[in-house]
Amino acid sequence: MERVAVVGVGQTKYERRKKGDSFADMVFEATSKALQDARMTIKEIDNVVTVSNDFWDGRTISSMAVMDACGAYEKNVSTVEGDGTFGVLYGMMRILSGSFGTTLVVAHCKGSESVSSLITNGMFDPIYQRALGLDAITSSALQARAYMNRYGIREEQCARVSVKNHGNAKNNPFAQIPLNITVKEVMASRMLSDPIKLLDASPISDGSAAVILADEKRAEKIDQQPIWIKGIGHCADAYFLGDRDLAECPSLEAAAKKAYAMAGITDPLKEIDVAEIYDAFSYMELLWSEGLGFCGRGEGGKFVDSGKSRMEGKLPINPSGGVLSAHAVLVAGLARVCECVLQLRGDAGARQVEGVKTAVAQGINGPCGQSQCVIVLGN
Repeated sequence: MERVAVVGVGQTKYERRKKGDSFADMVFEATSKALQDARMTIKEIDNVVTVSNDFWDGRTISSMAVMDACGAYEKNVSTVEGDGTFGVLYGMMRILSGSFGTTLVVAHCKGSESVSSLITNGMFDPIYQRALGLDAITSSALQARAYMNRYGIREEQCARVSVKNHGNAKNNPFAQIPLNITVKEVMASRMLSDPIKLLDASPISDGSAAVILADEKRAEKIDQQPIWIKGIGHCADAYFLGDRDLAECPSLEAAAKKAYAMAGITDPLKEIDVAEIYDAFSYMELLWSEGLGFCGRGEGGKFVDSGKSRMEGKLPINPSGGVLSAHAVLVAGLARVCECVLQLRGDAGARQVEGVKTAVAQGINGPCGQSQCVIVLGN
């Protein structure tokens, strides 16, 4: 397969409410930063993939609101209505089709202009489940409790993830809520839906991110270090929540298996230097660490207790602060890709992990990680 590289990345700062910025303003900023990072002009972009959602934007054909802002004039345009990692997947496929040499992938969301409980309630079956009032928080609470009960995961272990990631966010100028907190403070924070407390949950966020992909021929001509997509995999679990075993993550295991096979990775803990994963809630880092093969099933709590996922650990997870520190829906997975690229180039500043050669970014769609996308990147 022909190689595809990430040659430019751009992010806005993530904030609780960007009062002065429209969707287009955020997209223009992220796109401009990615072009500047790649040392390219918009004329050198062959194809554009926008990542947006009509429900979150409050309008139909939401991508139309940002076409001018991302320079899509007279270009082939596609839209992904899901997490930004799936936008990278589709953008890569567009290049591998042989029709395009470069692709811009840009995602945006303004959670401040939305009612997330109503929007995420729409993920569920309209006849049997939606009327129960399920949303992203309550469904994740069901998963957290199922996972904790099966494997004896303690709330304090989940809280330790929040402490670690909010602390890491202090080194990330894009992060929304860098915090100095303790496990005791997480445990004492307001209960949202048992066992998820306020400091176990990601914030409402506004922001945008963009990446530029290029085939090998074009990447060689670009004056920026190419970061290669070594492997990529995706998988979707059952639509009906009751048809799934919420204490496990088979779709992530399958996606990771595909990505690792493509990248030639056989021992993730030894061969991956840094991971940026989708921790919308603190328990997710534990469960996703298992699905990504960093530890065995049921060992996510022990893994965080060991310190291996800390900045100075064997496999630092979310040195950026993760989704717990900034969660612009749809953008969050693309931000994970951006952060991995910065780590691999040695451009992550105060949050830089030393000696990064291989990184993993993960994104999710649907309730409780129903759909998973795993991307292995290397320099």
